[in-house]
Amino acid sequence: MYEFLKRCFDLLFAICFLVVFSPVYIISWLIIKIVSPGPAIYKAERVGKDGKLFKCFKFRSMRVDSGQVRLTTLENDDRIFPFGKFIRKAKIDEMPQVVNILKGEMTVVGPRPEDKENADKVYVGEFVHILDVKPGLTSTASLYDYTHGELFEDEESYEKEFMPKKLKLEIYYVNHRSFWYDIQLVLRTAWLIIQKTCGKVKFDEPKELNNGKK
Repeated sequence: MYEFLKRCFDLLFAICFLVVFSPVYIISWLIIKIVSPGPAIYKAERVGKDGKLFKCFKFRSMRVDSGQVRLTTLENDDRIFPFGKFIRKAKIDEMPQVVNILKGEMTVVGPRPEDKENADKVYVGEFVHILDVKPGLTSTASLYDYTHGELFEDEESYEKEFMPKKLKLEIYYVNHRSFWYDIQLVLRTAWLIIQKTCGKVKFDEPKELNNGKK
């Protein structure tokens, strides 16, 4: 029943989202085309459910010649052009992924999909079970990355100090997923985006890092 309700919610969410935010899609596409040479939509090869590869759609926030894939995007990353910083902060860059949701490759709430170049170092041990579910547009871990991850200044520190916590949050979702938890995460996502876009910089760590206890 959960999977059926989840898919119905995915389809309803994606269709309504496309209709309501269609002006944002159009304006973002036009601005990217004007300020940065290259395609407005970036198609990233990601690892999905059961390890299957798919093309994940994003509004491009980096220069076309931004170099090799990294484990994360760090603070003051020089690959990002100015308007790209804004759409990343407001999470507009992720909005094209509703197309992936409609295609059944992603879901609204689920672990964020990794680049295939990083998969071998991420999906190991117990964390291989992250691939048991569809990747999502948002998750507890992606919100934690959104509020805390880009504060790191180098990839080595991120990988050593932050990545274990992020993976712990992803596997927490896999083990505790439910329709009610999904709704909570959708609401939490909207609230965090509003706060960060309005300038808030300090956020509490998610309660899920303590197994749901405050």
